[in-house]
Amino acid sequence: MSRTTPAPTDPYAPVEPGRVLTVTSADGAVLHVEVHGPVDNPAAPAVVLAHGWTCSTAFWAAQIRELSVDHRVIAYDQRGHGRSPASEACGTDALADDLEAVLAATLAPGEPAVIAGHSMGGMTIMAAASRPGFRAHAAAVLLCSTGSSRLVAESLVVPLLGAGRLRTWLTGRVLGSRAPLGPVTPLALRVLKYATMGPGASPAMVRACARIVHACPRRARYAWSQVLDALDLDHGVRALRVPTAVVAGTADRLTPPVHARALAAALPDCVSLTELPGVGHMTPVEAPDLVTGKIRELVRGYVELKEGA
Repeated sequence: MSRTTPAPTDPYAPVEPGRVLTVTSADGAVLHVEVHGPVDNPAAPAVVLAHGWTCSTAFWAAQIRELSVDHRVIAYDQRGHGRSPASEACGTDALADDLEAVLAATLAPGEPAVIAGHSMGGMTIMAAASRPGFRAHAAAVLLCSTGSSRLVAESLVVPLLGAGRLRTWLTGRVLGSRAPLGPVTPLALRVLKYATMGPGASPAMVRACARIVHACPRRARYAWSQVLDALDLDHGVRALRVPTAVVAGTADRLTPPVHARALAAALPDCVSLTELPGVGHMTPVEAPDLVTGKIRELVRGYVELKEGA
């Protein structure tokens, strides 16, 4: 089943949730939250998914479909994305507030969960790392295709040799453009694939990502691009004191592997660093089995073990 009733064989089709919640964040922002899987079984281990910039819960379709067989999977739309209305507040504190609100609304007091974040979702986790509401629930973390600082300076989206002021300036103008993305055309698919995906990404993967990214409201896309431009969450990395796995694609132009390596070196408890050859920025879509497998590993090692202790 899915919201758009596409062919059931489509692994990237959005999954119909078992329960939908409306969660209010600390500043009154309203968040669309979905719970999948055995929603009424408290014994089912919990997984929380935070998507990235310009995406939505639909981005995690492959993980939701596989994990919800035996996990309670919680996914939510970041403010201004998907079905969560835009808010005047944009910033890392807002991201942390929202994650804390989702955890409080969907998990029992002290209930452990694996929390996975892709791109801005990973930055959300870093922003919340020192928050009591996060620490009360985070048994382990998966960071996919993300970084804590210097996002624009390290980006390879603009094809210029070497880092420098010109490349940084041009990258900032491209990623922070106010221009509408328009319809999903063959040219738009080629541009999206170049900027965000590896050369081996299938047409179905590219189309799935394009549907999601092009649906993001222009205002939200621009507002959050400004937050990412000035991002500095290095302190959040040092505060993330739970077992953390890091995944990156070697062909990622938005957050190149230099970010993943820096995270692995700075994290207090990095349990693994996985670099995927030829994979771009959209790791949960481009390498769905690997990402799902990493989440399952973390559940087995840190949630089920903790509950059975």
